[in-house]
Amino acid sequence: MSTKYTHAIVARISSALLESGNFDVQLAKQQHEQYCALLREIGLDVIELPPDDALPEGVFVESSAVICNGVALIGRSENPKRQREADSMAIILKKELDIPVIEIEESHALLDGGDVLFTGREFFVGISSFTNEEGARAVAMAFPEYPVTPIRVNSNKRLKYYVTMAGPDVLCVSTSPSCQEIVKRMEREASFTYQKLTLPEESAANMIYINGTIVHRSPMEIPEAYKTLKEKIDIPTRNINISEFSQYSSGLSSGCLLLRRWKSIRSI
Repeated sequence: MSTKYTHAIVARISSALLESGNFDVQLAKQQHEQYCALLREIGLDVIELPPDDALPEGVFVESSAVICNGVALIGRSENPKRQREADSMAIILKKELDIPVIEIEESHALLDGGDVLFTGREFFVGISSFTNEEGARAVAMAFPEYPVTPIRVNSNKRLKYYVTMAGPDVLCVSTSPSCQEIVKRMEREASFTYQKLTLPEESAANMIYINGTIVHRSPMEIPEAYKTLKEKIDIPTRNINISEFSQYSSGLSSGCLLLRRWKSIRSI
């Protein structure tokens, strides 16, 4: 099963990102501009949200929502700033883009979009520092047409740092012990059987599969995995350097929310 994506929502980088770590903000902004340009080259209509100095990590929009079949489930976080990002995204999706939104009513639920992997057939939800069992149940309630399986992530990373999609029914994973442990759990619980693309570098596992094209990190960032990709992948691939703007995120997927045209989308 595949979904034809037509749009990507991104947020421009705020100079306040410096608060989150030792960033070269100008380089991060340059890399993010190249990231947006690449999404457009692949054929997506990129909706760029303005930077918000009050929300320095707002560029990592993936955390704020899970979008599937024209409906958006809004994330929940213990971090007040990250919750404000999610609340702001809910307003944009509902009022500006005319996308129905579901907000989690369970007060103890935590849900980060970076923990939610949709394979086209089912959802895997990472139970991590950012998402709990109540959050996984919220995904099941929001999208009852798909199986939803919670997967324990025993680290301070999100599920999609370790596993993403590399094509229809193909999981992209790495050889790292943490990743292999997660993948074994997924294979035991999965409702379907998937092929695996296994890469040497852990950070290489986070890629984006968009409408027949794989977007992965640059050869400079993942030299060994890049060789593997060249040898094993026979579908179109693009690569980009995100070393600076993705320092404190899952990787490529963290910078955008993908959606298909469900209704006529108005300009922001």
